[in-house]
Amino acid sequence: MSKFTFDQLGERVTRRLAGFSSRRGFLSKLGMALVAAPVIPLLPVARATPAQPSAKTDFERHAQAKDPNKCDYWRYCAIDGVLCGCCGGGVHTCPPGAEPSPISWIGTCVNPDDGRSYVIAYRDCCGKPVCQAGKDCDCQSVDRELPTYRQQLNNDIIWCFGNATATYHCSTAALVGLAS
Repeated sequence: MSKFTFDQLGERVTRRLAGFSSRRGFLSKLGMALVAAPVIPLLPVARATPAQPSAKTDFERHAQAKDPNKCDYWRYCAIDGVLCGCCGGGVHTCPPGAEPSPISWIGTCVNPDDGRSYVIAYRDCCGKPVCQAGKDCDCQSVDRELPTYRQQLNNDIIWCFGNATATYHCSTAALVGLAS
């Protein structure tokens, strides 16, 4: 009876690997990697450019910081839907009986009081029929909205998937933090 050792296992694995590969194959893959490596920085990448202080968007020029139940409230620069503040909830809380979606979309809004940019997480509240709050509370902001292929920055999607029910009720805008 022969004793099976780690050396024998290592030899068997190495011989099997050598049977399926060659030095030429390894050298050709290494050569392709060396030729392709300088091209990687040229691939398309989403590169954020800092906004110019004088280049305000239309929403930023008309934003206000007094009434959170109006569509021109500064946190709503990228919101799309009915404001939960008009439906019994708050700026960042769902009304009773509705539950927040587990995922959100984001936007960067400028507070007109201090001129600083903040990251805002928009979350749909789900589980109740759509809130009928009136024209002042049904917001369709497209400030810096990106196409649907960048879903985390797109507000046209109903984000209620992942909840017990996918019925949309209203939207919130929670302040995440200062944008760098």
